[in-house]
Amino acid sequence: MTSEQLDRVIEMAWEDRTPFEAIEYQFGLMEKDVISLMRQTLKPGSFRSWRKRVSGRKTKHAATSHADRFRAACHH
Repeated sequence: MTSEQLDRVIEMAWEDRTPFEAIEYQFGLMEKDVISLMRQTLKPGSFRSWRKRVSGRKTKHAATSHADRFRAACHH
């Protein structure tokens, strides 16, 4: 993975309305892979803060999200 791709995955993971499924579709990384990547890349405090924010957040999981605004056409 290039540094640009890594930066994009991290950016998408931080975005509240980007579901993990979108990251998987674009980069082939499952939710557990994104969590692992974030753990390796972020400072420990930043990782804990991110993890607390996304844990149980409906918008981070396409199946439970009602937000279509940022969803790609292939995910509708």
